[in-house]
Amino acid sequence: MSGQIQAFKRVYVRPMAVGEKLAAKLVVLLGTALVLALCGTAHADETHEKLVGMYVHQHWPYHHPYAARAWTLEDWRGYADGLHRLGYNAMLIWPVLETMPEPPTASDRANLRKIARVIDMLHHQFGMRAYIVLCPNVIARDEAAAKATFEKRHFFYCDARVNPGDPVAMRRLLERRSKLLAVLKNMDGLAIIDSDPGGYPGATNEQFANLLMAHRKLLDQLRPGIELIYWMHAGWLGYGRFYETGKLSFSTEAEQTDMLLRLKALNPEPWGLANGLDIAKKLGIAERVISFNYGRIEGEPSFPMSNFGGNTAYEGGAQPGPRGVMGNAQTHCIQLPNTFAFSRGAAGKPVTEADYVAFAQDLVPGLGEAIVRAWKDLAGSDPVTMRACAAELERLPSWRLKPGPLKGLLFGNPRRFVNDLAMMLRVRAGFESLRAAVDHSGPVAEPLGEFVTAAARWQRQHGYENTWWWPNLDEVLRKLNAPEVNAVLDTRFDPFAAPKLLPGETPFQYVGRKLAEEESNSPRLLHALESAWKRMASEAPGPVPVKDQARTCR
Repeated sequence: MSGQIQAFKRVYVRPMAVGEKLAAKLVVLLGTALVLALCGTAHADETHEKLVGMYVHQHWPYHHPYAARAWTLEDWRGYADGLHRLGYNAMLIWPVLETMPEPPTASDRANLRKIARVIDMLHHQFGMRAYIVLCPNVIARDEAAAKATFEKRHFFYCDARVNPGDPVAMRRLLERRSKLLAVLKNMDGLAIIDSDPGGYPGATNEQFANLLMAHRKLLDQLRPGIELIYWMHAGWLGYGRFYETGKLSFSTEAEQTDMLLRLKALNPEPWGLANGLDIAKKLGIAERVISFNYGRIEGEPSFPMSNFGGNTAYEGGAQPGPRGVMGNAQTHCIQLPNTFAFSRGAAGKPVTEADYVAFAQDLVPGLGEAIVRAWKDLAGSDPVTMRACAAELERLPSWRLKPGPLKGLLFGNPRRFVNDLAMMLRVRAGFESLRAAVDHSGPVAEPLGEFVTAAARWQRQHGYENTWWWPNLDEVLRKLNAPEVNAVLDTRFDPFAAPKLLPGETPFQYVGRKLAEEESNSPRLLHALESAWKRMASEAPGPVPVKDQARTCR
């Protein structure tokens, strides 16, 4: 995905009011129908196996190794090795070229060189395919972008949209991209999304077709044979209306069909298609399509928390398009169970609890059952068991933490992996205790303190700052009736709602402002929760009791 998906993904990944659910279902359907076509490249011609890929999304700046931006070359190598052992054969990488200033900072140049080496490594060491993603018409505001290194730069603090009807501005965009993409010319293909972020008020499908053809020409100048991939998503025209009105709507089927007809007529070979399988079938080009089952492993943007259980990831892998399937994660180092389940689905193999234990055993030998118990408890709702499991993990001696064959997925640190599980369990335990308290109108100072303390510790560990969501979070926090907390929740961006414009603000400016606000949502919410807890604790009589941890892990 490309950044501004947050504008509407934010609606379905956070807890929703009843009125939001229909719109949210549309988003889910769109996301899970995303497809990525990979045909015609030299590397793809070397093999007829169906693609099983992982999208490495680098939008958000946070800590190592949680954010892909912070990965070293050896991190990339280890992660690729782990994926390859699970059956993955491709990576789709968003290097966030859009917010690199002119001239690029030293950190930007270093990251470009690193991604170029990753591409070569994927090809030569693992026999995997490597693809790059770009937003259609996003460019950096140079002065703002240059204030931060690549690793620390927030996308929506320094991005701008280029008017596709301005030939001078478009030429500047393409010249800048040509320099950056030259370093990555060994890529198998370049995917350009039609939105999220992208588009422009009043833009036309003709302009987007011209934009794609300009990139076709650019790729041909870099190296013959690089595939151009049209990533159909919310729609170029739909996102244009979003900027015109401040309220999100998607392109209609007729508008998407018109765009695909234009591209089919232009025939920018080699080219492929992402999304639009039903339309592609009608136009006789379904063979170009691969299913991009987005959000099955992990949604984004999301506060880091391991996902486990259910059939979502498995079924995502088990539903390939004509050319294969692509998954995605945001915080790859903690989304290991769903990464495994997705690969099993893609391979047509079962995924039972015994399979999960065997997988975990290959992560840390001797701890397979303990790791799976922790994953199961993390997906549960029993705070006492969660605390007990966390305590057991925290007591594990170093001699038991030796990495196994899938050590690359641990990013070189099994102790960090185990400690992360313990911290996440304590966050969830605090939240479940808080939920029980507010649901039964009980005292909330103690469980709120447990939740805030654990969440603050976990956030300091990973450093993620964007939208914080999980099921029932907003519902539970609203029941606190805390003005500090409600003030932050009130700033949530609902792109399907009518915009609340500031005096003199255009809808285009409103969307940009709200997206920028979301970049700091997690620390703002944490600060508000801490303030509310301290206030409530000062008003509550008597000492705060310590939670019992004597119960054993299931």
